[in-house]
Amino acid sequence: MEVIFLGTSGCVPTETRNLSSILVNYLNQPYLFDCGEGTQRQMRLAGVNFMKIDHIFLTHLHADHFLGLGGMIQSMDFMERTRELNIYGPKETEETINKLLSAGTFILDHLTVKVHEIQPGLVLDDSKFTITCAKTIHTSNSLAYCFEEKSHRKFLKQKALSLGVPEGRLFSQLQEGREVTVKGKTIKPEDVLDIPIVGRKVVYTGDTRPCNNVIKLAENADLLIHDGTFSHEEKQLVEESAHTTNVQAAEIAIKANVKKLYLTHISQRYPKKEDIKKMVEEARKIFKQTYIAEDLQKVEVEKHW
Repeated sequence: MEVIFLGTSGCVPTETRNLSSILVNYLNQPYLFDCGEGTQRQMRLAGVNFMKIDHIFLTHLHADHFLGLGGMIQSMDFMERTRELNIYGPKETEETINKLLSAGTFILDHLTVKVHEIQPGLVLDDSKFTITCAKTIHTSNSLAYCFEEKSHRKFLKQKALSLGVPEGRLFSQLQEGREVTVKGKTIKPEDVLDIPIVGRKVVYTGDTRPCNNVIKLAENADLLIHDGTFSHEEKQLVEESAHTTNVQAAEIAIKANVKKLYLTHISQRYPKKEDIKKMVEEARKIFKQTYIAEDLQKVEVEKHW
């Protein structure tokens, strides 16, 4: 699993930071979270084939998080993509996308776009992972997302053989969680599977104030990607704009017991390397494994098994 930071700036892009967008590449399939203006060009620079994207997840409906969709959808259509594109987001996402796609003389000739307006809870259930979401404190309908790999149980081959199960089709059935019968004896999956190993977990908050929903969603995550718009020295700005400081995000990482914290949505107030270094140092006094994401940075999330 690889996380690619396509855009890490706050509301306004800078010379080195594009607007919000995060990509999770899992088993060579990309899943896009937010799509700020310029995201498709960032994907080109990162070596990502945007034509492979089938699922896009929006945290909320501020323009810096979704306005890149129009250009990317038109590019997909121009390249004669016919495979359906799924867009997930909070209430009013469908109306927003319809307005975006009806602007000017925008006409889709090939591509079909399907919009899913979602509620907190399960968003997507795949055979190998789930994507869930939780309410955040930013807009009336803002969301955070959790990409979680399903648990894995190692198949105990020698145990199966000792129980008389021959290699082949019956092995596969047991690995899939189905009982098998060998010479009148029932063999259950739990007889030949090791204890479950939890899968990898990545949480992306989008824009938010510190909130308990995020702490719960991010519990024991390998990677928490959290709003870190402001330095803690400018804490008063958080109250005005419903964002989070670097130190507040570090405190959340501690409470959620995550392995690593990456701060994103960095305000244009901090253009210098010295500014970023200071923000990291402030946060690391609370949570040592804190980093500030940079555009086009790629972070590998190691396997658990």
